[in-house]
Amino acid sequence: MDFGGFKVLGPLVHLLIPLSIHWMAGEMTISILVDVTTGALCPGEDSCSEAIYLTGLQQTVVGICKMFLVPILGQLADEYGRKPLLLITISTSIIPFAVLAWDVSKVSVYIYYVLRTLSEIVSKGSIFCIAVAYAADVIEPNKRAAAFGFITGLSSASHVVGNLLTRFLPSQYIFKFVVILLLVCPVYMKLFLVETIQKAPQTNQKVSLLNMSSKALKKRWYSMRSTVDVVKNSGTLKRITFISFFYELGMSGITQVLLYYLKAAFGFDKNEFSEILSVVNICSIFSQILVLPMINPLIGEKGVLCLALATSVAYALLYGLAWAPWVPYLSASFGVIYILVTPATYTVISKATVQDNQGKAQGFVAGVQSAASFLSPLFMTPLTSLFISSNAPFDCKGFSLVCASVFLMVAFYHGCYLKSPAEEESHEDSEEPLLV
Repeated sequence: MDFGGFKVLGPLVHLLIPLSIHWMAGEMTISILVDVTTGALCPGEDSCSEAIYLTGLQQTVVGICKMFLVPILGQLADEYGRKPLLLITISTSIIPFAVLAWDVSKVSVYIYYVLRTLSEIVSKGSIFCIAVAYAADVIEPNKRAAAFGFITGLSSASHVVGNLLTRFLPSQYIFKFVVILLLVCPVYMKLFLVETIQKAPQTNQKVSLLNMSSKALKKRWYSMRSTVDVVKNSGTLKRITFISFFYELGMSGITQVLLYYLKAAFGFDKNEFSEILSVVNICSIFSQILVLPMINPLIGEKGVLCLALATSVAYALLYGLAWAPWVPYLSASFGVIYILVTPATYTVISKATVQDNQGKAQGFVAGVQSAASFLSPLFMTPLTSLFISSNAPFDCKGFSLVCASVFLMVAFYHGCYLKSPAEEESHEDSEEPLLV
């Protein structure tokens, strides 16, 4: 492998540093949030239906709003620049965690859920979407797969560091430390990040507020129609949209309930959660930074995507049917492969889109993923709550995860029929019908 190839990432340094800090801070809160919310809402209990339903409600609201907001943020990033949109989205996480840094009472947890919901509506998915568009601005097309793999691998590395800090920091200091890290991110980005988009010059004409609002709405409407046309006119983008929808439908549902399921099924606490997440992220670092750049030239984005999707099915089934405490660790190790879905998807979208539409295309697919993340709690939350309770119709605490694996199988089916832009042009008339 040519490690010198990583020199192409030079223009991304001032983007990756604040993003890494942001990801690390976010990961530090994941495992402790389960204990904090369960302790505040259901004191003295191992499982807490209220916490599961609140998490599901949060994900549903975020998913509904993101369906519309993330594509718009992608459009705005194309029109007004990547930097201002990154500054806005990366700053929204500070206040919710500041609430928990101040107090972890029941009232504070409720306030946190409200503020965190608003924060994730703006930031979840959109940060990565705009960051990928920024990378596409400065990285050559034939080197983007390695660059995107490095970005997602760095994300995993940041998660590992976050998990390690969670294990060794006293619980009462974690949220305070997280707030400090989150404050550093926008400050660094404001000082050092270079804009890649040349914004159109602003006219100095005086326009009434009504006319200004009308023009803004019309502009946004035409931009949204343009975004839909970009995807509609590309078979590759249509297919990857289907893949992203079904993959996110299954995987976001698993992510939402997994730690609550493990706590109820095997009595896992903060340390076990941290170990599980560390296994996933350490494997992810290896695969995204080292393995992906080597195998992508050999089997292409489609091969990488299909391999990762097939592995995600096995990952979900192993978790859902786990029969002993060691099985979740085995399932987590599958992260070395299934995590490649993300960089492979970014690469497919990027190669199928011209530079001026990078934000639009990435934002549209992210919006579709948001729709999936909105739908998944509608079945995952009640199913998980039912099967981890004493009223389960049969003994299979991970039944909801088994159900989620079906959606991953559908994503794999679509992946098998994905065509590159070059194949699409040469086989335009013989394209396989989509499964709806």
